[in-house]
Amino acid sequence: MSQTTASAGPGATPGSDDKLAHVLATFPEAKREYLIPILQAVQESQGFLSREAIVRIAGHLGLPASKVFGVATFYNQFRFQSQGRFNVQVCRGTACHVKGSAAVLNAVKRGLKVEPGQTTRDGVFSLEVVACIGACGLAPVITAGGDFHAAVQPDKVNRILQSYRKRAADDAA
Repeated sequence: MSQTTASAGPGATPGSDDKLAHVLATFPEAKREYLIPILQAVQESQGFLSREAIVRIAGHLGLPASKVFGVATFYNQFRFQSQGRFNVQVCRGTACHVKGSAAVLNAVKRGLKVEPGQTTRDGVFSLEVVACIGACGLAPVITAGGDFHAAVQPDKVNRILQSYRKRAADDAA
């Protein structure tokens, strides 16, 4: 086992060190101004920014890990946990807000037992709040696994989530 593999911390995925090394190799003489493109490339490659990735990026750029983490947490595009099989996005844009998306979000949180930015223990769902999905005429809208659900009411959320749980169970069988 290599030094790199042995140091992989929680949240590291098999092969994530190879992916990380490959991404960093594409920025051989990187300076501080490459931080955001490197963070974007690592997240694209691994699906999220692990603690190990933050530390390795910091070392690559000669920056403190706290600085890299500070920049990454400033921008809401970056995730620090792997996403679930079905990423549930709840739109909180103006049209969705007016049509009751706050209650829909609360129903999703109850149904999944997670907060926005978290993934369920079984890895089936992750929850994300977005500013606008771009389907204002269908408000309130949520997406799950890329599928749109229009005019969602809180009492319909559990049925929607159950259909994805069934899909995950069927695929696992």
